[in-house]
Amino acid sequence: MAPRTFPIIAKTISGLENVLVSDLESLGATDIMKLNRAVSFTGDQELLYRSNYCCRTALRILKPIFHFEILEQKDLYDRLYEYGWEEIIDPENTISIDAVISYTVFTNSQFVAQKSKDAIVDRLRDKLGKRPSVDIENPDLRINVHLFKDLCTVSLDSSGQSLHRRGYRKSTGPAPINEVLAAGLVLLSGWDTVTPLLDPMCGSGTLLIEAALLAKQIPAGYFRDEFGFMKWKNFDAGLWDKVKSESNALISTNTIHLFGADRAGRAIASAQENIRFTGLLHDIILKEISFEESIPPFEKGVIICNPPYDERIKLDDAMAFYKMIGDTLKRKYSGYDAWFISSDIESIKFIGLRPSRKITVFNGPLECRFVKFEVYSGKKGS
Repeated sequence: MAPRTFPIIAKTISGLENVLVSDLESLGATDIMKLNRAVSFTGDQELLYRSNYCCRTALRILKPIFHFEILEQKDLYDRLYEYGWEEIIDPENTISIDAVISYTVFTNSQFVAQKSKDAIVDRLRDKLGKRPSVDIENPDLRINVHLFKDLCTVSLDSSGQSLHRRGYRKSTGPAPINEVLAAGLVLLSGWDTVTPLLDPMCGSGTLLIEAALLAKQIPAGYFRDEFGFMKWKNFDAGLWDKVKSESNALISTNTIHLFGADRAGRAIASAQENIRFTGLLHDIILKEISFEESIPPFEKGVIICNPPYDERIKLDDAMAFYKMIGDTLKRKYSGYDAWFISSDIESIKFIGLRPSRKITVFNGPLECRFVKFEVYSGKKGS
């Protein structure tokens, strides 16, 4: 008998939907449909486990369990109360509700989460004589309630903690880049995993680590200890072991060429600690040096960089900073393809090179541009 399939939704960062589609296709997902900050697809329990373990650009993997129309506010409580929660939750379990609302009769997502929680715990108390507790940080079951216009979709969150929490980041500096965004930028760049890669402002090393995981085919969740589905009643430990062993068997021992630099010694120390934890110290070389003083570590290569585009930087400083980047690229990095992400869309123009690609992507609430510059020794085509 073929395994039972069901709809699944993978949530992501705005701007990464296309790479998430490719990510899921490589894992065997079918009926793939791109949504806003999400991708829907069809799969079975094995694919649910595998997408949590291997998908590099998903924040959460949701399993929708039912949906209904909401014509007035009381419909939310009534329909959630009617569902057979006792089949999937024991009173001893802890729960948490995540609510997302758009263009609906409700105006406050926290109110929706509270009413949803009331309906679920009331149902369990009435059916089983005891109600579960709420644990916002580490619940046994995380439930997602999504309202769009008059449609409510209720899903189980199979990931638990957000999948950007890979488990390898033991030390961070100020404003570290989200791991899912870092992986997405590497994939958006089209890096072939063979060409040498440089991050000249590497901070705590997240971009370099995500690039190394990709190049060596190390699953994104390799360093995590726990996923939400492991606490579900129907958790299949044997199937989970199969998914992990099959995925881990693909890990490569090929030599890769990654180089990171930063002007701050504290950042380099953080990067070294994180890279040491992953066992990738032999694959990633680090150096404490500023970009303007750097010497290209490879004759040709790819630069992927998340420069410090803090919104508190004064305009004059930002203009000078990006001009320094452009001057350094032109003087020293001929033959490189250079990708930079920044929310400072005006100041990035002071790099002084014509971008060959611009991609809009969000870093938290900040709308950013991920911009590619092809650095030539003379005029392009000369």
